[in-house]
Amino acid sequence: MPAIRYQTADVDGFKVFYREAGKSGAPKLLLLHGFPSAGHMFRDLIPLLRDDFHVIAPDLPGFGQSDMPSRENFKYTFDRIADVIERFTEVIGFDRFAVYVFDYGAPTGYRLAMRHPERITAIISQNGNAYEEGLSEGWNPIRAYWQDPSEQNRSGLRVFLAPETTRWQYTHGVPDDAAVSPDGYSLDNFYLTRPGADEVQLDLFGDYKTNIALYPAFQNYFRTHKPPFLAVWGKNDPFFLPPGAEAFRRDMPGAIVRFFDTGHFALETHVQEIGEAIRKFLRR
Repeated sequence: MPAIRYQTADVDGFKVFYREAGKSGAPKLLLLHGFPSAGHMFRDLIPLLRDDFHVIAPDLPGFGQSDMPSRENFKYTFDRIADVIERFTEVIGFDRFAVYVFDYGAPTGYRLAMRHPERITAIISQNGNAYEEGLSEGWNPIRAYWQDPSEQNRSGLRVFLAPETTRWQYTHGVPDDAAVSPDGYSLDNFYLTRPGADEVQLDLFGDYKTNIALYPAFQNYFRTHKPPFLAVWGKNDPFFLPPGAEAFRRDMPGAIVRFFDTGHFALETHVQEIGEAIRKFLRR
């Protein structure tokens, strides 16, 4: 069988594209990507994990190769994204699994964990925030849109969809820009130019406030269930600050927190170190 298989699942009529590697009987690991990426962001991590785990990396609804229905036919909210991914795990037979969450993948994965704590064997958070102190001032323009969802404030967020902003997200806080492959941000920018993709992403910017509102519920889940937890954090992330990673220990004293000298997309520069940290963590 090929090392990585590229497949689609029919989730109640919704096409979810996903990458799959490893043997079906191995411990299960679900990888959830963030904005503005897709499962492609795990292209270098999956080969490091496939010998030990059954790895699945879906493209979230509206991202990558998964369906991006019109906004009239699909409500682009994080609750709805979590609904689709929850059903996706059931369709592919992921009954109990560890979950790796990053950026948008975090509020998606944390929703899954709250809804079905019995299904979650462990959580790895790579710059996947759940605490107010983890939010930087970089969120201020989006917060302004939450407070006043005017067309002017919505239009002001289009700068986050510009090609140079995508590249900046990949390279900010990285000691050496030459260590970052252009493959990731170039593909992200391609997906962002699809007709209608801009409005989808602006809808999700607006709905991100629901994730902040759920922080107390996420934290209650952490305190109540105390899942084995590993935070692997790019310490120079311009959006999700190190205090957000440290805060996990407040609710889960046994949480492991590791920082890396890189930015938001930590896998672009530290995939070997993060892959080894995951293997050691999950083998426990």
